[in-house]
Amino acid sequence: MMKILVSNDDGVLAPGILALHDALATVANVQVIAPDRNRSAASNALTLNRPLSSYVHSNGFIGIDGTPTDCVNLGVSGTFDFVPQVVVSGINAGANLGDDVLYSGTVAAAMEGRTLGLAGIAISIANAHPRNYDTAATIAKDLILRLKSLQSVSRTVLNVNVPDVPIEQIKGIHVTRLGHRSVSQAPIECVDPRGNIKHWIAGVGTAIDNGPGTDFYAIEQGFVSITPLHFDMTNYAVIDNIEDWLEDV
Repeated sequence: MMKILVSNDDGVLAPGILALHDALATVANVQVIAPDRNRSAASNALTLNRPLSSYVHSNGFIGIDGTPTDCVNLGVSGTFDFVPQVVVSGINAGANLGDDVLYSGTVAAAMEGRTLGLAGIAISIANAHPRNYDTAATIAKDLILRLKSLQSVSRTVLNVNVPDVPIEQIKGIHVTRLGHRSVSQAPIECVDPRGNIKHWIAGVGTAIDNGPGTDFYAIEQGFVSITPLHFDMTNYAVIDNIEDWLEDV
C-alpha cells in the first residue's frame, strides 16, 4: 500500500488536515506530521537555530514546533519510522492562487517533499472559512488514485485549488497557469496598550491577471484548478537581454 506523508500550515489539529487524512487513509498508509500551531505564510523556511520538539497526539498525528518544511524534512528522513512515497499538504483553509504560492506554507510542504525526491501535492479550498472540506478531500483521494499513471516532470508539484461547494457542484478540473495579483495592501499601523507603534502586514492584492487559463479563472467558474509548479525560477526569455545589457556596462 502507498505510504503518504500528510502535512499542512494550519496546524496539526486543523479540520482540513483531519479531513485529508481520513480520505487518504481509505486508500493508503498515512502519517500526519504537521506544525503544532498555525504557521500560515511560513513559505519554505527551515528552522536551523534550535532543535525541534515533537508530540504524538492521541490520534497518532505528530505535532512539531516548527515550520511545514521542517515537518516534511523530518518526515521524509524516516525520523518517525515512516518512510513515505508521496507528500500531500493541506487541506488549506483559503486558496493558494497566483502569487500566493510564494508565501504559502501549504505549497512549501509539498515542495519540500519534491525537493527530497518524492511526489508532492498541495490542496487548498477557496474559502478562508470552508464548509466543504469533504469536497477537497474527495478530489485529493481521486488524484492519489490516479498518481501512478502520471508521468510527472522532474521537480514538479501539483498545486490544487478546490471551490468551496458540495462535490456535485464541481464543474470539472482545469489544468491552469498561475495568475497574478496587484501589489499587496499597505501595512496597517496600530498602537499597543503601552503606546508602542506596531504594524500588521495587510491582505494580499486583488487578482489582475485572472483571465481564461489562470487558476483564478478556474475557481471563479466553479472548476478545480491544478497548476504544475516547478523550482527553476530562471527567466530564460531575458537571458540574452541581460547579456547584451552587460556588454555595455
